[in-house]
Amino acid sequence: MTSTTTAALLQKYSVPGPRYTSYPTAPYFHTEFGVTDWADALAASSADRGISLYVHIPFCDSLCYYCGCNMVATRDYQKTQPYLATLDQEMARTALRVDPQRVVRQLHWGGGTPTYLNPDDIRRLMAMMRDHFTLAPDAEISCEVDPRELTREHLVALRECGFNRLSFGVQDMDPDVQQAVNRIQSEFLIRQVLDWSRELGFSSINLDLIVGLPKQTVESFSRTLERVTFWAPDRLAVFGYAHVPWMKKHQNLINESDLPDAATRFGLQQAVNEHLGAAGYINIGLDHFARPEDELVRAQQNKTLWRNFQGYTTQKDSDILAFGASSISQTADVYMQNEKSLKRYQESIAATGFAVERGLKLTRDDQIQREAITRVMCDLELDVAAFGSEWGITFSDYFVDALAELRPLADDGLVQIEAEKISVTPSGRLFLRNIGMCFDRYLKQVASEKPRYSRTA
Repeated sequence: MTSTTTAALLQKYSVPGPRYTSYPTAPYFHTEFGVTDWADALAASSADRGISLYVHIPFCDSLCYYCGCNMVATRDYQKTQPYLATLDQEMARTALRVDPQRVVRQLHWGGGTPTYLNPDDIRRLMAMMRDHFTLAPDAEISCEVDPRELTREHLVALRECGFNRLSFGVQDMDPDVQQAVNRIQSEFLIRQVLDWSRELGFSSINLDLIVGLPKQTVESFSRTLERVTFWAPDRLAVFGYAHVPWMKKHQNLINESDLPDAATRFGLQQAVNEHLGAAGYINIGLDHFARPEDELVRAQQNKTLWRNFQGYTTQKDSDILAFGASSISQTADVYMQNEKSLKRYQESIAATGFAVERGLKLTRDDQIQREAITRVMCDLELDVAAFGSEWGITFSDYFVDALAELRPLADDGLVQIEAEKISVTPSGRLFLRNIGMCFDRYLKQVASEKPRYSRTA
């Protein structure tokens, strides 16, 4: 497929659509779901499922204009103290509903900026988590890290607490882009924190980049990619910037005329695939790249890869117990999101021990459609007969609408539709969100009922 053809397809398929870190997606969670529903879901969850813990630390020293996270920019460190106390209350209440024999396989801190916490409070929070839950000796324990204002002492504290994976927010190394998004960080700074991390023995280092930021050009971002591959991280996540100023008002600080046009965004994505491919990274799909020996690559090869709110994961059969403002938990058939407002979150925990804002119990149809979308986005193929047998359906009848929507994508060379299998082509990897959307029955609601999403390309 030529560059001209691919650019035309990117323009054609650049439509609002979900990233499918859940299905149904978060905009369809509803406020009729309450504390009793979540308590019942915890009690009903199978004892043989693993546990994945997530903690949301919303605080940041400064505001990055592109940020789509639930965060609070503040220099008042004292705000962390009641928040940590509230987290302890929430974890204690949740732990009472969970079989103490269940083991934590994965633990992740996100934000905001988790390393906004000082080293002593990092130790304090992890001690709380170990008090309430049992961590497996080989648990994957990871933390999102902002290199700015990070000290070696922060990393020492994380390592002492058992963290073995770090994810550094690099985004872009070009000074003009950094200025445009209010995130200034030098090459020396990034190199220093990487050296510290390797010296301290973290087993996996991930770097996050963003394409589609203001003032990005293919030439400037190619320099970023060259530098990043020289640093040789174990994984890379290359996210597409989601410009959603109707949801994140601070994104109005970005001059929209500085955003790359569709052709430039295509060039940026092409540069990502070329540079990372040449450096030996495997494109897992959507926005994740890893070394050939990485467990994500092995999971994809073994068809055990899964997607959740942290992106691609190997922990399919685990409940996510998420703590903190705006965090999203899930069991096998339930999603629950906490209050987004810091004040309401803390008040709710003080009153009931839970902070349920909204949630959703999946129907059987939801689960069937979720499995189809996930298999396409993780395996890059879907075995029609095996899927129908697993769910007790006639695939061609159940997904008659999806198959009809997939045919134009097949005509454009993005998928192959055969009697026994639907598979994503190499060109189709750029359009995984669009392919997944064909199986999404919620998107077929009338326009007035639909949420607004960022564009797929």
